[in-house]
Amino acid sequence: MSDTIDLLIKLIPLFPLMAVLANGVFGHRYSHELAHRLAWGSVGLSFLCTLVVFAEVLRTGTSHEVVVYRWIFGGDLTINFAYLVDSLTCAWLLVVTGVGFLIHIYSVGYMHGEEGFTRFFTYMNLFMVSMLLLVMGNNYLVLFIGWEGVGLCSYLLIGYYYDKVSAAKAASKAFVVNRIGDAGFLLAIFLVFVNFKTLD
Repeated sequence: MSDTIDLLIKLIPLFPLMAVLANGVFGHRYSHELAHRLAWGSVGLSFLCTLVVFAEVLRTGTSHEVVVYRWIFGGDLTINFAYLVDSLTCAWLLVVTGVGFLIHIYSVGYMHGEEGFTRFFTYMNLFMVSMLLLVMGNNYLVLFIGWEGVGLCSYLLIGYYYDKVSAAKAASKAFVVNRIGDAGFLLAIFLVFVNFKTLD
């Protein structure tokens, strides 16, 4: 059962990531109907996986650490691309995937007939992936990647109507504010590493 749960944990961010790649690369080749179904369907699958994982964590009271890739290592330093899922993580995963799914469904009608329909859902799925990394990351580096992704997607979505001056200005303002936050975040990560010799 543990192996199954670990697989489901890996699939939670993977489903929307696959939708990002599909709509981002091939979206111009198929209909808007298929594009939005891929977008909300991927988030729906993530939500279903989260429900199963949540039930198991609730039943056993244990946490799951899932290493996806061992990406930085040398000497005594090892930083894995890994997820840590416990009861608190599950609670936030339910919020992110559940509310995210409803927003995707609502957006189908809201964005109907708008230019760049598929592009919008690509951004939305990328936002989901970033939020999931932010919630699931087992170390500060993975968390920072999620943080940066959320900042990027905020910029892209706020400036979605880039031909409007007001949208472009708002997106630029959000970008600058996020960069200020990044400076503090990076400083904190550096201090954690200097003092504890780990980013976990």
